[in-house]
Amino acid sequence: MSEQINNRQYRQNVIKELIRELHEGKTVDEVKHKFEQAFAGVSATEISEAEQALINEGLPVEEVQRLCDVHAAVFKGSIEEIHASIDVSEIPGHPANVLKVENMYIDVLIDSKLMPVLVNKSDPNFRKNLDEALKELYQVDIHYAKKENLLFPYLEKYGVTAPPQVMWGVDDEIRDEIKDLRREIQSDKSDVEDIVERGMELAEKIKDMIFKEENILLPMLVDMLTEDEWKQINEDSFEYGNLVDNIPEWNPTGERKKVLKAEESEPDSVTLSTGVLKKNELEALLNALPFDITFVDKNGLVKYFSQSAERIFARTTTVLGRHVTNCHPPTSVHVVTQIVEDLESGKKDHEDFWIRMGDKYVFIRYFAVRDNDNNFLGVLEVTQNIAPIQEITGEKRLMS
Repeated sequence: MSEQINNRQYRQNVIKELIRELHEGKTVDEVKHKFEQAFAGVSATEISEAEQALINEGLPVEEVQRLCDVHAAVFKGSIEEIHASIDVSEIPGHPANVLKVENMYIDVLIDSKLMPVLVNKSDPNFRKNLDEALKELYQVDIHYAKKENLLFPYLEKYGVTAPPQVMWGVDDEIRDEIKDLRREIQSDKSDVEDIVERGMELAEKIKDMIFKEENILLPMLVDMLTEDEWKQINEDSFEYGNLVDNIPEWNPTGERKKVLKAEESEPDSVTLSTGVLKKNELEALLNALPFDITFVDKNGLVKYFSQSAERIFARTTTVLGRHVTNCHPPTSVHVVTQIVEDLESGKKDHEDFWIRMGDKYVFIRYFAVRDNDNNFLGVLEVTQNIAPIQEITGEKRLMS
């Protein structure tokens, strides 16, 4: 056992040393020989552990990200990953299988849409055709978003943070390059040769990411995740959709077990379907909203109001338990009654009003609140001064 551990440590040290040498400027060819001498194959887990160790030792994530394509070229073709006896990535509809199916779709997009345009740069419609190909290719954003928000959290849960950070950085580079190229080709002054070169590099970078996902990311996920965790990923996937139509439904046996979070056992914890909050956290969160909210239950009684720093209409605790019709002057009671009736009956889901109040432009919205079975629970009033929002122009991408 000690010999295996020592050998594993040695191999990991070699990987770290190779990445450092690349960082110091050595070429892929210069380090390949040393790599091949050290071992014939390396597991995806060892690569991720080496990257994690480098970051833990102080190498910035950006540096590992900058080296990502280079060291991937070294590792490509040398990763020997023994798949589990039951390869879940081959189960139709399983999230691991969807990842592979979508990668196949992306690969086909590159080969059938992007590359034919790039090699035909003399076509009079080159810019138009390239823009259309890049627009279609930007669907990778859906694929990457699922990876970053559904898969990465589980790696982080198990202490694997370096590969997600590096991959996410490269994902963003790919997204940005697609958008930059689309902007570039709108100008007649842009250089076609430069555009073609960048397009070729983009295609290679996306294909490299496909390789990393299937030979590094996926084996780690298959090795670490439980079936319940895959079920949760499967349930949450609907938020993002799929790149490919007609993905079969995955029907795993057994119900997903509810995992009790530590916070749920703490006093004053409020367990919601999408998280657990302590009472003081929940109250502070609601008060931090940049608008006022008031909730009136199905019996017309005021049950709650937030205490926003930007409160527009005065609220005191004496209003709690009061019927909503008694909170308005007689001249407007009929309007309030009509709003509640329309929302409760389902005739409307919301009703909006906007009024000028000095330098404020007040947007007042009423929403029907219903449970998962569509039972009416009450009305939510949301009030906000939208004058500052209307003054917003252009874009702000950097911190002040």
